[in-house]
Amino acid sequence: MSRATSTWEIRFIAIAIATAIVVPLTPAQAADKKALAVLETLIVKGRAPKTGYDRSSFGDWADPDGNGCDTRNDILNRDLKSITYKYTNDNCIVMTGTFVDPYSGTAMNFLRGVGTSSLIQIDHVVAVSDAWQKGAFKWGSTTKIAFYNDPLNLLAVQGRLNSQKGDGDAATWLPPLKSYRCAYVARQIAVKSKYAIWVTASEKSAMQTILDKCPDQLIPKG
Repeated sequence: MSRATSTWEIRFIAIAIATAIVVPLTPAQAADKKALAVLETLIVKGRAPKTGYDRSSFGDWADPDGNGCDTRNDILNRDLKSITYKYTNDNCIVMTGTFVDPYSGTAMNFLRGVGTSSLIQIDHVVAVSDAWQKGAFKWGSTTKIAFYNDPLNLLAVQGRLNSQKGDGDAATWLPPLKSYRCAYVARQIAVKSKYAIWVTASEKSAMQTILDKCPDQLIPKG
């Protein structure tokens, strides 16, 4: 025998439906995800042509957080230790500092100047050209600039290794320091997930091979 649905039953059904709706993860929620699980959410496709690629279309170091300091100096401030600055009472322009290169484990000194600044460079963990060929060619200027300056995708590293990497993905280049490879691949996955950048089949396979050795590796917060 049928009956009218009561008001409280209607409210209960509405709540149940609402809680079942899948919504995109916030960065904080995503950071609690295992890299292997997030990797499975990435689209797998071949590389698009490099036709039309212009690195300058991504802009240069900006100040997206509005702290009065460009992103390059923000990353040097984040990754270096024992820092000295160009101006007193202005902790922005880094003149000297020390750090351990994450890609090699080598202890290095940073000294700003002609012929020395380039010894330590800021690497785009997901290379700009790689991003272009895997989805960024469709982006507008706002997304390009955000990607270029996103701390999640940036690391201070040894310049020689950054040049060696070029625009390689995980299938063609990995840090020589094997103990860092899990964290490196997890960061690439986090960036690709955030910006909907796809991976190639060989790239995904390389990432899985690395993460199989560290299945509990989480993607980073930033």
